[in-house]
Amino acid sequence: MHEITPLESVHALELEALRSPDITFWTAWDGEELLGCGALKELSSTSGEIKSMRTAKAYRRKGVASKILEHIIKESQRRGYDCLNLETGAIPEFAPARALYTRYGFEYRGPFAEYIDDPNSVFMTKKLT
Repeated sequence: MHEITPLESVHALELEALRSPDITFWTAWDGEELLGCGALKELSSTSGEIKSMRTAKAYRRKGVASKILEHIIKESQRRGYDCLNLETGAIPEFAPARALYTRYGFEYRGPFAEYIDDPNSVFMTKKLT
């Protein structure tokens, strides 16, 4: 994120923030090879936010992100959330991420939670009920 996004627009969580009790973090592995990761942050008893979705460069466009996203969506439904939100980048490098979320039924929306309008950010939501 820090390589391609202006500093004021980086919303990636540092390791300590990922240890927060309101965040659940998952990883995908092939033996000892890390394929990708994703996290779910509880915003309220009825909504969550996808955080820290990443796929290792060698495994991009091989279905890793889809599997992690499917897991996060199922967990959000299991928790009884009405909606699932996310923030991702607006620059061209994030087009594959935006396309993935759109394929899974996410729609564009305005800022949510602590976010503010930012030309480098795109906000999306998916209704779960």
